[in-house]
Amino acid sequence: MNYADIKEIDIANGPGVRVSVFVSGCNHHCKGCFNECAWDFNYGQKFTEETMDTIIKDLDKDYISGLTLLGGEPLEYENQKGLLPLVKKVKEKYPEKNIWCYTGFDFEKDVMGKMKNTWKETNELLSYIDVVVDGKFEEDKKDLKLKFRGSSNQRIIDVPETIKEDRIIKYDI
Repeated sequence: MNYADIKEIDIANGPGVRVSVFVSGCNHHCKGCFNECAWDFNYGQKFTEETMDTIIKDLDKDYISGLTLLGGEPLEYENQKGLLPLVKKVKEKYPEKNIWCYTGFDFEKDVMGKMKNTWKETNELLSYIDVVVDGKFEEDKKDLKLKFRGSSNQRIIDVPETIKEDRIIKYDI
């Protein structure tokens, strides 16, 4: 897996101050995407053990609320496999910090309906993720007033509650 960027201090992609990892690789190709260069799976740098160690160190500050995964597309299968060791380490070392994940996939149809039943990594990955912002960016629904979303079709989902209730539970921000 490659990554396009890591922001040590990010206030745009989830509540509070966060560390954000922008993975490389996305097959959605949304019109108006803010990070089109990250569509290429080979863009950026290799995601290594040292990269994970740096992210873990970056999270070790009281003012950091959590980790955000975005891209590219974190839920592309290749990226799920690459991110799984990271989110596991984050939750083991910082159980009080939350993990957000931005995906262009539809949570019910794609993630729960297909990926969860196809790849064992998806189930484990979801067990560490607290919030998913789902849905492709739709340029005609772009709204700069929305909090933590680019377009009005996207939802902010409480992952543990959604899995427990077996229906979409929106995250209260």
